[in-house]
Amino acid sequence: MRLSRYFLPVLKQTPAEAQITSHRLMLRAGMLRQEAAGIYAWLPLGHRVLKKVEQIVREEMDRAGAIELLMPTLQLADLWRESGRYEAYGAEMLRITDRHERELLYGPTNEEMIAEIFRAYVHSYKELPKNLYHIQWKFRDEQRPRFGVMRGREFLMKDAYSFDVDEEKGRASYNQMFVAYLRLFARMGLKAIPMKAESGPIGGELSHEFIVLAQTGESAVFLDKRMLDLAVPGEDVDYRGDLSPIIEAWTRLYAATEDVHDADRYERETEAANRVTARGIEVGQTFFFGDKYSVPMKATVSGPDGVDRPVQMGSYGVGVSRLVGAIIEASHDEAGIIWPEPVAPFGVGIINLRVGDGACDEACETAYAALTAAGKEPLLDDTDERPGGKFAAMDLIGLPWQVIVGPRGLTERMVELKRRASGERRTLPLDEALKAICG
Repeated sequence: MRLSRYFLPVLKQTPAEAQITSHRLMLRAGMLRQEAAGIYAWLPLGHRVLKKVEQIVREEMDRAGAIELLMPTLQLADLWRESGRYEAYGAEMLRITDRHERELLYGPTNEEMIAEIFRAYVHSYKELPKNLYHIQWKFRDEQRPRFGVMRGREFLMKDAYSFDVDEEKGRASYNQMFVAYLRLFARMGLKAIPMKAESGPIGGELSHEFIVLAQTGESAVFLDKRMLDLAVPGEDVDYRGDLSPIIEAWTRLYAATEDVHDADRYERETEAANRVTARGIEVGQTFFFGDKYSVPMKATVSGPDGVDRPVQMGSYGVGVSRLVGAIIEASHDEAGIIWPEPVAPFGVGIINLRVGDGACDEACETAYAALTAAGKEPLLDDTDERPGGKFAAMDLIGLPWQVIVGPRGLTERMVELKRRASGERRTLPLDEALKAICG
């Protein structure tokens, strides 16, 4: 992409309404524009990151055996009355009446709708297990939306739902999602800590929050430091096998947040030598709630004995849009964002320090063509902005690599290669710079 043709409205000043790092940097980097309280337009740079995060989530769900569908944003109120949650959910639910006086709601979650879809088509234990997921916009009418995408009213979420014939198999499906979550967060360059959690309005007695450690996180996290050294399950994990050793390794070490747990109890139960305090951001939660929804909604299957029984269900949410903010909170410096390569909007920024100079233009075009062919998604700054402004903008948007091309360096056939994460700079021939980027 050539910056002269792109839409990247970066800001030099921080908007007054931005209270946390990710909100400030997303606005300044031209990723977002607020359209209403807690509701944002995703501008091109932000949208590219959002799609990268979404794709990683999708790939790990598919790898774990989940099947993608797409459910609508609007749901019938009567579905929620079946489960008993319509009145209980509270003021966060946006309720709507259409022209025919039908009561609808803008879905904050989809347990009822997925149960209704399941019961219409699945009737035998032989068709289980099933895990269905979608990635869809949700709406929760937060009383105090703040912190940009971290606490917005409209947000993009992946929610998956497992269906099993009995509790043992239901817990095995829960374990599959637990491991898939560890992997998908790691692929984004994040260290996510699973912690026992309250299930809230979703229900059930088994739940984990996944907390990304970040110095600017909104919650205090108390954890056993040995959790930080646990390996994330690798490519060789077989989701059809016994995952209990992996789950045991992560859950035997206790962790808690001050928002939802008794910190004094944590003090008593954990060895002081291994206890550390950090900051964290919740980016996902898993729930196993058995027949909480299948009983009232009559989602049953016939078992091996021919007797109908309610299916055992779990649900699994990941805040896709929230993850974009969480990654920034975990990876930034004073100059701007530092994107991990798998989620970066572009892989390389090429900075032409003298547009119109034949040698500079030629070197930039050579780099642009080679990096495009290698799949590195370069962004070429071919604008007439001053060098200082180009450097500041490129650091702000946080692309992993920068290739800096100027007339002085080219007199010796050299360019400058900068690694955004470390700040390391090297002067070397253009072909060697391209090899360093492409591996």
